Amino acid sequence: MKKKVLFVCIHNSARSQMAEAFLNQLCPETFAAQSAGLEPGRLNPIVVEAMKEIGVDISGNRTKSVSEFVGHGFDYVVTVCDETSAERCPVFPGRTQRLHWGFADPSSFQGSHAEKLSRTRAVRDTIQAKIVEWCGEVCPRVPA
Repeated sequence: MKKKVLFVCIHNSARSQMAEAFLNQLCPETFAAQSAGLEPGRLNPIVVEAMKEIGVDISGNRTKSVSEFVGHGFDYVVTVCDETSAERCPVFPGRTQRLHWGFADPSSFQGSHAEKLSRTRAVRDTIQAKIVEWCGEVCPRVPA
């Protein structure tokens, strides 16, 4: 049976969407990942562009509220926002293991489109590396 993972950030527009896509791509036999936001916004088009550059299309995704998932059983809830925001995440009862991986928020990036895209690529690559590392620890078929 697949382990269920929920990635949570503020708006479910960038970091949690990337983490969900990477985990579902890298370890689909072991995990079923979803994502949600504390205050759902709209999908960040620069994130969509950055993911598409590496062959991952999230353009059809919708942003979701974490409240949609309260009462669902998750093996892991992973907050990918800053620690203060992560503290606002609801408690998921049961055997849920809570993890926190803080990443910079692409929606806060300033500058030209090219500058924001460059910084978003760096966040994307950092999230991907973290997912690969974690899968290497908990999903033996994926090299760390």
